[in-house]
Amino acid sequence: MARTDGGPGKGKPDGTSSSLTEKSQKDILNALPLAMLMVDEADGIGFANAAAESLFGLGEDSLCRMTIADLFGGADNAIAPLLSRIRAGSGVVVARELSLTGHLAGMLADVQAAHIADRSGAVLLVFEERRLPGVLQRRSNLEGAARTVFGLSGMLAHEIKNPLSGIRGAAQLLEKQSSGSGKDMAILIREEVDRIHRLVDQLENFTDVRPFTRRPVNIHTILSHVRDVACSGFAKHIRIVEHYDPSLPPVFGERDRLVQIFLNLVKNAAEAVPEKGGEIHLVTAYRHGLRMPMAEGGIVDLPVEVTVADNGPGINTDLKEHIFEPFVTDRDGGSGLGLAMVAKLVAELGGIVELDAGMEKQVAGGGGARFTLLFAAATGAEGEDNA
Repeated sequence: MARTDGGPGKGKPDGTSSSLTEKSQKDILNALPLAMLMVDEADGIGFANAAAESLFGLGEDSLCRMTIADLFGGADNAIAPLLSRIRAGSGVVVARELSLTGHLAGMLADVQAAHIADRSGAVLLVFEERRLPGVLQRRSNLEGAARTVFGLSGMLAHEIKNPLSGIRGAAQLLEKQSSGSGKDMAILIREEVDRIHRLVDQLENFTDVRPFTRRPVNIHTILSHVRDVACSGFAKHIRIVEHYDPSLPPVFGERDRLVQIFLNLVKNAAEAVPEKGGEIHLVTAYRHGLRMPMAEGGIVDLPVEVTVADNGPGINTDLKEHIFEPFVTDRDGGSGLGLAMVAKLVAELGGIVELDAGMEKQVAGGGGARFTLLFAAATGAEGEDNA
């Protein structure tokens, strides 16, 4: 991989070489966010950067013992034609939304292939996962589920809350007039009525379809407010770590909805982490390339990425595909409405929320869960929330 920038005598004035060492080049490639593989003339993998290890779920040593056929499920794989075109003389080949097989079966990715000048027959492959088709399908499913809950919650509010008040009043009266097991039973009835009342209150939140105005909002101000609320209450015992990109543009959103989204996610994480050593990581970054069709027409970029990660036990594998649907939960006593509310609010803001699939490599260590949210950036003059 080593490459010089000039012949003898073209180093630095002090006589040292200005070229990068092979180790320095590997360090640079490992720092890049896109997965890269270097393929030799025999289609063996000679190098894989850190992003490739994460994408394929294999270490570099394991990858470098494989060929492209091993990695992508046989000689007749989607990558082979790209390698052939490069070796036939093409400088760079780009395949958009390529359907991959083998270790990445079912994934769509943009794949770039380029000839490595100082290595005969060697090719550099760059992979960028395209999750948009699956995201669109899941978003459509979530919006359909949300519409179902709208109708259900309206019915519950009308048909259940009034009778609940009468039942609770009767239970309180029995509690005062009874003793022993009779009083215990009256207390049980009152507590269960209160629990159902709280559940109906949560469902009523889904019926809030009042119009709202989006404006530029500083996402770091939102996250700092959520951190302060959490640390003064339900997350007192938890270490909250912040990794923010200071150059991030403002989000085109609405403050109250953004606060509710991240409060729900942080509270969900706080309930999942261990009592000792619990951690929640809040991370922001700028992500290029993801564009989302809007319901009202047109395409919008979603470059503002926010991640909420924890070091709890993670999400049950059987529930990962349904975790944003109402009433789906793997927690004892949970209502299954918190993440459904997050999905509803994010959709209203025109964004995306996903539970990352690679749960074994979390920033907070351990198994954990990591939720990634993407929002549109504001354009034009900044609002007062971004001052």
